[in-house]
Parts: sequence; C-alpha cells; structure tokens
Amino acid sequence: MKHHIIIAIALIFSMSSCEDFLDTSLDTNQTNETLATDRGSIWAFANAFYSPIHYGYSAIDGNIFASASDEAQQASAASNVIYFNKGMVNTNVNPLSYFYTNCYEGIRAANYFLDYVADGKGKALLELNRNLVTDAENYKRDLLSLDWYIAEAHIARAYYYAELIKMYGGMPIVEQTMSQNDRQMISRSSYDECVEYIVKEIDTWKDKLAKDWNNYADREGRFTLGAALAIKSRVLLYAASPLHNPTGDNVKWMRAAQAANEFLANSDIHYELDSSYENYFNGETSLTSPETIYLVRRAASNSLEQANYPIATPGGKSGVCPTENLVSQYEYIGEPDPSNPYANRDPRLAASVVVNGSLWNGRTISQAPGETDDMANANASPTGYYLKKFLTDGLNLIQGQTAQHNWVAFRYAEILLNYAEAMNEAFGPMNAPDGYVMSAKDALQKVRDRASVSLPAVDVSSIEAFRQAVKHERQIELAFEDHRYWDLLRWNDAMTILNQPVKGVKINKSGEVYSYSVVDVASRVFYERNYYLPLLRSEIENSNGTLEQNPKY
Repeated sequence: MKHHIIIAIALIFSMSSCEDFLDTSLDTNQTNETLATDRGSIWAFANAFYSPIHYGYSAIDGNIFASASDEAQQASAASNVIYFNKGMVNTNVNPLSYFYTNCYEGIRAANYFLDYVADGKGKALLELNRNLVTDAENYKRDLLSLDWYIAEAHIARAYYYAELIKMYGGMPIVEQTMSQNDRQMISRSSYDECVEYIVKEIDTWKDKLAKDWNNYADREGRFTLGAALAIKSRVLLYAASPLHNPTGDNVKWMRAAQAANEFLANSDIHYELDSSYENYFNGETSLTSPETIYLVRRAASNSLEQANYPIATPGGKSGVCPTENLVSQYEYIGEPDPSNPYANRDPRLAASVVVNGSLWNGRTISQAPGETDDMANANASPTGYYLKKFLTDGLNLIQGQTAQHNWVAFRYAEILLNYAEAMNEAFGPMNAPDGYVMSAKDALQKVRDRASVSLPAVDVSSIEAFRQAVKHERQIELAFEDHRYWDLLRWNDAMTILNQPVKGVKINKSGEVYSYSVVDVASRVFYERNYYLPLLRSEIENSNGTLEQNPKY
C-alpha cells in the first residue's frame, strides 16, 4: 500500500501542471497516515485520472496534428511532424510516444482510485470524523459523487484504451495498480479483445454516470453518460472499418450503427447541432453549446494564435497551413467566380481557412509578390492558406492578449456522421429499420444543412456512392479536429492519399486582379507499416520480450 501511495502521489504531481476544469494537485505535506484518513484524498485521486486526457491544440510541435495528414503543411521545416510526412516514425523516434505514456498514466491513476475506494474503503473515509446527522446533506452529496467517480474511472480506462488501440493496435490491458515496470511485463491483447474490453467497461458503468452537470457546475469536465456513449460509438465505428474489418463483416457495421443509435435515441441526454459552425469553435461558445459532448479546457492563452497567425502579423509563426487538397473539397453553393475561386463556396471554408483576400487580424491578407504576405517571405505560408478555425481574430500578441481555447473531444456532429457511415454500410443510405431514429442520408443531411441548405444534393444511388459522400463530409465538417489522419488509416486509404503530394496555390496579381495556379508544395511518404505506430525500442527491451513490436518496424 505504501508503495502504491508513493506511485500515485508522484503521478498526480507530474500531472498537476496542466490547468483544466479539475484540480489535479495533491497537498505535498500529506503523509501516508494523513492520506489514509483524509476524505479529501478521495477527490484528489478522482480528479487525477483526467489530467492526461488529450489536449489536441498541442498534439505535435505545440500545435494541432493536421499537418500529419493532407489537411495542412507546416510552415517551418524544423518540425517533428516531418517524421510522419516522410514515413520516418520508427522505434527510436515517435513524436506521439508521450501520449502512449500519458494514456497508461491515466489508466494507472484510474486503477489506483478504484483500488483506493474498493471494498467500502471510500465510504468509510467519507464517514470518518463526521457527524452524519448535522452534516447529512453534504454526506449524501459525497456518497453520490463517490458513485459517479467510480463509474467515471471505468470510463476513463475505456477512453485511454480507445486512444491507444487507435494508434498502436492491441495493447496490454491493465486493471490493477502497479508500477510502470510491472505494467510492461503484461503481453498485448488483440485489437478485438481491447474493443470488447472497452465496450464492456462502458456498458457495465454507463447507467451509473451523471446525465449532465447542470446542477453541479464544479463537476464540468468529468465524464457523463453522453461522453461514454460517444466513446463507444467511435470505438465500434473504427472496429467496423476496413483496417480492422478486412472481410467486411456486416455484423460489425450493424454494431457500430447500434452504438450511434443508442446515443441518438437516448431520452436521458439532450444534444443538438449548434446554430453556427463558425462561432462554435471560438472562445467560450463550446462550453455551453448543446453540441458539446465532452471538451478539455485550459487557461486562456495565445499560444495557438502565436503558432498559427500569419508571419506578417506581429508575433505570428504561420504554423499549420491548410492545403489546396483540403480547400478544393469545399463545394460551390452557387456559380463559380472566375476572379475569386473562394466565392460562393461551402461557408465552412470561410469559417476554417484564411485565404488570399480574407480580412484577418485587422487587415486584408495579400500574398502576391511584393505585398505584405508575399509567399516568398521567410516562413510565410507555403500553401497560400492560413488556419482560421479555433483561432480568435485580432489578438494583440505583442501585448500578451489571450483568449479561451477549448478542445472539443466529442461533439454531436461526429455522432451523426458516425451514424451515417455505419448505417450506410449496414443497411444502405435510405433504410432505417425499426428502432433506428433516422436513415444514413437523414443524419448526413442534418450536418450539411447546418452548414448551408444550398449545398448540392448527396448521391444516394448506392452504398458506394454514399460512402464517398460520408468521407467527404467528415473531411470538411471535422477539418483540423484530429480526425482526418485516423480516418484515412481506418478506411485503408492512407497508402493512396498520404503518398500524394500536398498542394497549394501560387498567387500573382495583374493590376487589381489576382490569379491562382495550383502547385505541388511537398511530397509525402506513407508505408504500409505506418498504419500502426511503433512501440519505442525502450518499451520492448524493458518488457524482457513480453511486448511484441508492430510488424515491419
């Protein structure tokens, strides 16, 4: 027990530097004795397993992960994303290896909390040194919280394993508190075994979760029923996808459809699309939006703007620059304008990407030779585009102005797209068997109509045609939200898409008229082995042969 307490304290200290909704710190003056007799330690341990949850705005190079896919190109050549762009991720260098460590830290923290309160120990601590008559209301609230937090610890384990198998395939399943070295001595379970473990954790504990935190504002940031069902939906969608379902087993697609339908049909949870796609990602909007299922918040900052404002904006570094590969996919909702290729397009383009001629940071972006944002300038966008989604316009970086940035891990639009994809594969685009809330086409249309009711009609002539419509919609609706790379992998499309060059536009100007030509910006390399990330060599060596490396590394 003493050994486990030391491990848990060290873990919580290591995670307390990340500001979130929850206080993940622990009093450094506590001893083993006071720790075991202070009910406040229950809440500290119940918070600790949230700290490693992925904050996508700092995924790689202190920025979002989009440049690892065909969505974007990093302006700086000195970036870790190059290991993904050139297929160079290996057993010694994996820029996402920190997340592997974080996931197992989260799992270990969840396991420790569950051990700490097991067998009535948690309830006994809540009763200790307390008048259960005069303090009855607070005691009742604490008991309710304890029950919720136990369920949340199980959902946390499901979440972390979902992230691990997305990156690495089947992983060791650990359900006891142990040191990291002990954990490395456990062999890997198969991908399907991990999926079943995740689903069992969620199905067993989902009904013991809070439905929302409307009456407990201090609990915001904790898992709810909606979050648990969203994790299940994503996991089963991935499990049904070609990478993990090479035979096209329709039972897996039906199971994924059922999981998304379970979310959409559940009368205990209430979500809907936000009225504004553009505003949803700005500032604090997502905190109270009915679209948000689960998000991660940090203290207000300007690091995202520093990383991605145009280099010509004081304090900006250009950073993640959207590609023509992405921009070209935004559909026209009117006649094309020969003098302005960005006019009359899906409004999500203007909400997500800064193009030439955009009003941004208090000025008009002008990228032709000799102009303020000349693409020939050092560290200017190599693609002719800058990131807009998630960023607050016009922050004064020199004076340290900041804004809120909430990383939305799960939102309602994703569930609709999960549903559309799985329903199409299981039943076709137009069919909705009894018990299902809508057809695949209806779910997709909801997402498109929120963007614009003027978007072209979707092809529902076949499963294959609608499959392409779903892939397109995920590319647009979920742009830059850390879906594209993993979608390409699970669809088995990465060998095709991620071996193509990323493109941009070369911008010129004659008089007052701009002209645009599409150019290759950078080559990309993706090998078959890259469908899974490698475990670091040190992990394999420290396991004494227990862990097997992913193939071809």
